[in-house]
Amino acid sequence: MFRKIGILCGILAPILWASAIFVTGSLRPEYSHLTQYISELGERGGSTEFIMRYAAFVPTGFMHMAFAAFLYGEFKGSPLATFAAMLLAINGIARIAAGIFPCESGCALPRLLLSQKLHSLSAGAGFFALISASVLWGILFRRYQSLRCLSAYSIGSGCLGLVFLVLMLWSAELRTGTGLYERLSSGTLSLWMLVFAVRLWWLKAFNVTWAGQPTFRSTKSAFDN
Repeated sequence: MFRKIGILCGILAPILWASAIFVTGSLRPEYSHLTQYISELGERGGSTEFIMRYAAFVPTGFMHMAFAAFLYGEFKGSPLATFAAMLLAINGIARIAAGIFPCESGCALPRLLLSQKLHSLSAGAGFFALISASVLWGILFRRYQSLRCLSAYSIGSGCLGLVFLVLMLWSAELRTGTGLYERLSSGTLSLWMLVFAVRLWWLKAFNVTWAGQPTFRSTKSAFDN
């Protein structure tokens, strides 16, 4: 049951995140997905603040942590997998913190208030943790026959997520495409998590073997045996 919940959290978190962005954005006709940050949907005093903070940032953060806990348990024998799972958990913690500490109106510089500083720090840490996790899992997938098909996709998602994040930062001063770049980065990484979790669910459902567990087997271990 706990394993199923862990995988379901990995599947549902990206869907909830995308749905919350779409719904809250539609509730604010003046809001632009092309130029404004996602965090502005949860900015202090905004009409969609409560929904975005407590129905998107905080719950998806906990769901990322639950998925990370599941991965830690399933890949317990691998130090690299443990570290990669920790990065996913760090991303979850950072997302919760970003929800607890909202940015000010417009999420604009200079970041003078403590809440906005903490929000910006948490959001940045979460992005880089998720990007790093995607790349590390891609490297790790090469060891597992049942997951090897996701290796290039996982590494590519991490690299694309980083490229779009850099473009977001580069465009922040003029706000030209800033929101679009952020959504491309967040969307690429969220889709990676969804695909990863769906693949694990499929392997569990069909009882495909992988390393160290009844469901998965490492290619190296298979040859060694």
